[in-house]
Amino acid sequence: MRPVVFVAPFPLETTMRFARAAAALPGVRLLGVVRELPRGRDRALYADVERVADPLDAGQLEAAVRRLAARHGRPHRLVGVLEPLQVQLAEVRERLGIPGTDVRTATLFRDKARMKEALRAAGLPCARHRLLTSVAEGEAFAAEVGLPLVLKPPAGMGCKATWRVDNREQLRSALEAARPSPDHPVLAEEFLRGTEHSLETITVRGRPRFWSVTRYAPTPLEVMEHPWIQWCIQAPRDLSGPQWTAARDLGIAAVRALGLGDGFTHMEWFRRPDGTLAIGEIAARPPGANIVRVTGLAYDADLYRAWARAVIDGAYDPVGERRHSVGCAFLRGPGRGRVAAIRGLEQAQQRVRGLVEEVRLPRLGTPKSDSYEGDGYVIVRHRDDDVVERALRAIIETVRIEYA
Repeated sequence: MRPVVFVAPFPLETTMRFARAAAALPGVRLLGVVRELPRGRDRALYADVERVADPLDAGQLEAAVRRLAARHGRPHRLVGVLEPLQVQLAEVRERLGIPGTDVRTATLFRDKARMKEALRAAGLPCARHRLLTSVAEGEAFAAEVGLPLVLKPPAGMGCKATWRVDNREQLRSALEAARPSPDHPVLAEEFLRGTEHSLETITVRGRPRFWSVTRYAPTPLEVMEHPWIQWCIQAPRDLSGPQWTAARDLGIAAVRALGLGDGFTHMEWFRRPDGTLAIGEIAARPPGANIVRVTGLAYDADLYRAWARAVIDGAYDPVGERRHSVGCAFLRGPGRGRVAAIRGLEQAQQRVRGLVEEVRLPRLGTPKSDSYEGDGYVIVRHRDDDVVERALRAIIETVRIEYA
């Protein structure tokens, strides 16, 4: 049996789907490093578990993996799907001689400033950027590229701690709040205009073997700025057109420029009003926001298993034909507090009857999520893109979440 260590600090359903896929591979003995033990049936996934107080501390991760190795032998692989873990996982791999993504590659994907430098050096279009270490540098960058700008942490994710700055007053306030310094730099980026999408790849031995595109409506940053917006994503059925193959070529070039060996990537990209493409950023981990589930439904394939095959076996099994258009509407509403009511469910059910594949409704009494993914979701599927688009519109027009 091959011991595989899966680092999953918290047993979130989205994370445990990957753990289940890893445990199901032939010849794998799944070992866990966690902060919180899994619940219910997921407890049986791990043959052995080590708990750590701070999963983002590479020293604690290393000590936990060494204890597991003393009991089960050197790990065949050390894996995890959360973006903030990727550099630390690479550090432990290098210290213990475990195959997988190295520190240099993990850092290029994680550090947005270094990433964009590498992409631009490879001749790939991305937002102009500067790593700010002072307020004066921020003002100089704004004078150079113009407003609006986006300010974010160099290693941020999910639009957290991200500001769109539209005027000089906002710029001054944001810079004073962020207080950039040599020890705590802030990444400033040109604000990319246009429609936003994602592109996913599965790469094995440096060769991207699979790709897929997802459309966002609207952009995640717009959703974060307007708490009442219910965000949607859609995986179109037909990706044969030039508008998608150009994105494919851009994404594959980005993966190669950053040097990934085996893994899943998630790239956010923009189609500008003039039709040109630009990379927002790219991560060396599976996407969130149900994109893995949505893409799998488009192909009638298990992409969680495809991820496990890539990062554990260094292999890829073709997923076949893309048969469906699939969309996901994320449920939330205006206001703050806890979920008090869900309105419009019966009407929505009547409008999208026969199209629904999966539902997770907000739980009454739970605090409002601060994520653009909201407090629940509905996934719909059909062969026709327009049918799926109309269904998504019906859901977000009909379902309303109230907070108190």
